[in-house]
Formats: sequence, structure tokens, C-alpha cells
Amino acid sequence: MSEHVSRPDGPDRDGTDLPPRNLTSEALELRRLAEETSAAAQSYLDSVTEVAAGSSPDTAIPVLLLALSQTLPIGARLGAITDVVPSERFEPDLGPDPDVDPIRAGLANLLDGLDEYADVVDPLTSGEVVRGSLSDDLADIASDLAHGLQHYRGGRIDEALWWWQFSYLSTWGVRATSSLRVLQSVLGHLRLDVDAETVADAEFEALHGA
Repeated sequence: MSEHVSRPDGPDRDGTDLPPRNLTSEALELRRLAEETSAAAQSYLDSVTEVAAGSSPDTAIPVLLLALSQTLPIGARLGAITDVVPSERFEPDLGPDPDVDPIRAGLANLLDGLDEYADVVDPLTSGEVVRGSLSDDLADIASDLAHGLQHYRGGRIDEALWWWQFSYLSTWGVRATSSLRVLQSVLGHLRLDVDAETVADAEFEALHGA
């Protein structure tokens, strides 16, 4: 994100985020939330990177479904708290954003034939239907989460929380919920769109250990 983006002014700071001494209960809770968000972000990145590498194509859909399902609750917590206001007016320049193009390309190849889906622009303000892309959504989510991780690992906890909260509300939360529904639909078709004889045979084998 550009360092020239203006944000609400915050209190003066001495170069550190959430001072370690005399932390208020609110500051402690924010620090705890940052730790949990960073862990969830890294877990998501590990999962999508592994899936995009094509190491286990047979389990790709369940793994992606699980990765999104485990990430969305932390996003909901970020959305539910009051706005995080970082101490600096401008976001520090982190240099180049993490490269998620390999993830995007790997997922597009893996999801060929399943990648595109119908999406509603905004269920409240517009019923317009457009085309969405799972690989784009999943890669963009990875990019947003990784950007916040750069701040977190640089010791800028309030910056990380601000970014994760802002990007959840503006981009990755919407993309994650849309992708989750699509993956649920894909998994449902894969599991349920089979003929009755195949289902009966599978049940018989499961019951009798055949």
C-alpha cells in the first residue's frame, strides 16, 4: 500500500508499537489478536502454497475449504472490534509486496474447469452478476494476509492490525466468503452428484469392510 495514503491522526509515538510496559487490558487484547491473526495468516499461506504446488491434487478442494474456514473467524473478529488507528499518519513503505503470482498460476492450473464462477457485485446495493475466479480470490487473500505479516514481523503491531482489519472489510473478507461458498458447492457436487448404485456399493463396502 502506498506510503502516501492518508489516515486518521493517532497519538505521538516513540517508534514502538503497543509499549511492553504498563499495557492496558485493551492493548493486551490487541496484541493477543495480532498474534492469533499472524498465526492464522501463516497457516493460510502455507496451505495455499502447498496446494498451488500440486503436491496433493486429490485433496486440494478440501484443504482449500478448510484453510478458508479457519481464516474467516479471525477476520470476523477484526471486523467486530472498533477501528484500529495506527500511530503514524502514513503506512510505512515496505518495499515490494510478496509475490503471489506462483500461487495464482498454480491454482489456476489446478482448478482448470472449476476456476470461474458467477458472483454478485454487492447483495445490498447491486444485483449485477459478474464472473469471479477462485485462483484470483485465493491469491489476493494471500497477498493481503502476507502484507500484514510484513508489518507484524517488523514489530509494527498496530500497523499489522490496521492493515488486516482494513483489507478484511474492503477486500479479502468478501473474496474469502465468496470463495468458501464456491468450494462448498464444488465439494458438494463431487460428493453428491453420483448415481444411486455407486453410493449403495460404497455404503456396502464401508459397512462390511469389503
